[in-house]
Amino acid sequence: MSNRRLKNTRHRSERTAAGTENKRSAGGPHNISGLLDGVTVVLLDIEGTTTPITFVKDELFPYVRSHVKQHLEKHWQEEECQQDIAALKKQAEEDKETDGVVLIPECITDDDETRQKVLSAVVDNVLWNMDADRKVTALKQLQGHMWRTAYQTGKIKGEVYPDVVPAIRGWLETGRQVYIYSSGSVEAQKLLFGFSTEGDLLELFSGHFDSTTGLKVETESYRRIATAVGCDPANILFLTDVVREAKPSREAGMKACLTVRPGNAPLTEEDMAEFPVIKSFSELASDVSPSKKRSRGKAAT
Repeated sequence: MSNRRLKNTRHRSERTAAGTENKRSAGGPHNISGLLDGVTVVLLDIEGTTTPITFVKDELFPYVRSHVKQHLEKHWQEEECQQDIAALKKQAEEDKETDGVVLIPECITDDDETRQKVLSAVVDNVLWNMDADRKVTALKQLQGHMWRTAYQTGKIKGEVYPDVVPAIRGWLETGRQVYIYSSGSVEAQKLLFGFSTEGDLLELFSGHFDSTTGLKVETESYRRIATAVGCDPANILFLTDVVREAKPSREAGMKACLTVRPGNAPLTEEDMAEFPVIKSFSELASDVSPSKKRSRGKAAT
C-alpha cells in the first residue's frame, strides 16, 4: 500500500475513533436495551423521573407555603398536628447549631398569645427548612398531611409522565416488581399516585420507601431497601435524575440509570459517560421476563 493510501486510511480511522468517543461522551457507552436483563425489581424516584419537577416546585411546595399557617390554625387541637409540631421542634433542637435555624418554644399554656407565638415559630421553621431544601422527615411528614387535604378535595392532582404507566404495566406483565423511593413521605407518595392525572395507580407498586429508610445519597439506604424487598442488589434497577443518588445505589450493587426530563438539572458529559441515560420509560420496554431471559441464556450455552 502506498504512503498516501496509508495516511488516508490512518486519518479515516482517527476520525472514526474521535466520532465514537464523542458519542460516548454524549450518551455513555451503555447498552440500554440490555439494562433490564436479570432485573426483577425496578426502583423509581419521583421528582424528575416519574413526575415533572415543575409539579413539585410549582404546585406542591407553593401550596404548603401559602397554607401552612391556615392548616396549623385549623388542626391545632388534633393529635396528628401536635405530633407534627413536636417532630419539627425536636428537629429544630438537633439543628440549633445550624445557621438561621428557627427554634420552636414550648407551649406551656394554651392561651391565645402563647399559641400564636408557637404557631408563628412553626411557620417560620417550616419556611426555613423549605428555603434550604431540606429533606428532614419532620418537614416531609407535615407536608404530606397538608397535601392529603389538597388531593382529597381535588385542589391538586398528581402529575405523571405519559410514558410511565405503560412501562410499569409492561414490567409487571413480565414478572417484575416496582417500588418507589422518594425523600417525600410514604403518605405523600401514595397521595400523588392515588390521586393522579392517570387515576389511582397504587396497585402498580409493591411498596414505598422514604427518608425513614435513610437518605438517598447514602449507600446504606439502598442496601436496606434490597434487604426489605428480599432481592439481590444486582437484580434491582434504580431510575433517578440525580447523580448523587445514582452513585450510592450503584455502590450498593444495584444497576442505576439517569432520567432526562424537561426542567431537570443538566447532566455533564462525565455523568452521561458514567451512567446509562434515558429520556422516556418507553426506552426500557420489555416483553421478556427475567426468568425467561435466564432460561434462554442457559439454552444458548
